Amino acid sequence: MGLLTNRVKRSEIKPGDHIYTYRAVFAYSHHGIFVGGSKVVHFTRLETNTSSSSNNEADSLTEECLKYPDCGFRQPNSGVVLSCLDCFLKNGALYSFEYNVTPSLFLAKVRGGTCTTAASDPPETVIHRAMHLFQNGFGNYDVFQNNCEDFALYCKTGLLTVDRLGVGRSGQASSVIGAPLAALLSSPLKLLMPSPVGLATVTAGMYCVSRYATDIGVRSDVIKVAVEDLAVNLGWGNNEAENVSTNRQPGDLISLD
Repeated sequence: MGLLTNRVKRSEIKPGDHIYTYRAVFAYSHHGIFVGGSKVVHFTRLETNTSSSSNNEADSLTEECLKYPDCGFRQPNSGVVLSCLDCFLKNGALYSFEYNVTPSLFLAKVRGGTCTTAASDPPETVIHRAMHLFQNGFGNYDVFQNNCEDFALYCKTGLLTVDRLGVGRSGQASSVIGAPLAALLSSPLKLLMPSPVGLATVTAGMYCVSRYATDIGVRSDVIKVAVEDLAVNLGWGNNEAENVSTNRQPGDLISLD
C-alpha cells in the first residue's frame, strides 16, 4: 500500500483485516471485516420496503448468491451481514484499511475512511468481535454516527465513542462534516488572503486538521469496551445481556465452523 492508494490483491488480505471497496463511482466506500474462508462480516441498513435508493446496501443483499448458500445471511432485525467476498465487492476493487499510521501519513491521505492513527488489536480478537456482532447485532444504522466504517473500526480496535450526539468513529463521515466546517472557518480569512490560491490553501489545511481531530487514535471521547458489554453500554441490552457479559471473557472466540 502506498500514499495514493490502499488497493490490494485478494491474496494479500488475511483474516481479521479491515477491507473496503468503493461504490457509485467512488462516491462512498463500504467497509467490512474479512474473517477468512472468502467471507466478510459487514454492517448495512436494514432492508425496507419503502427504500428506493440504488445505493442501499440492503437492496443488493436480496440477490441470491449462486456460489455460497449462506451468503447474505443475517439475524432477524440486524444489519450485520455475512457475505462472500465477491458479493461484498460487487465487481469493485479491493482496498485494505491501514492502522497505526503516523500523523503525517494520516494528513497526507486527503480522503477520509482509508486509515487511522489508532492501533489494531490481534486478528483473533477482531474476528471474535465481528462474529459476536454478527450474532447479536450492532444497533441501528446511522450514516454519521453508526455506519459500516464505524462497525469495522470497532471490530479492529474495541473503541467506542462516548458522546453519541457527536460524529462517530468513521473517517468517511468526518470528512463530509469537516469539509463544510473548514470552509466556514476559513471564510473570515478571505480578507487576509491575496489570492484564491491562498484561500484554498487555508481551507485545505483546516479541512485536514478537522479530519485529524476526529480520528479515534487522537480523540479523548473514546473508550475501550468489550464486545460482550457493547449492548449494555449503548442501551440495546436487557438484564439477560448483562448476565451474559459478566460470564463471557473478552478473549473468548466464536467458532467459524
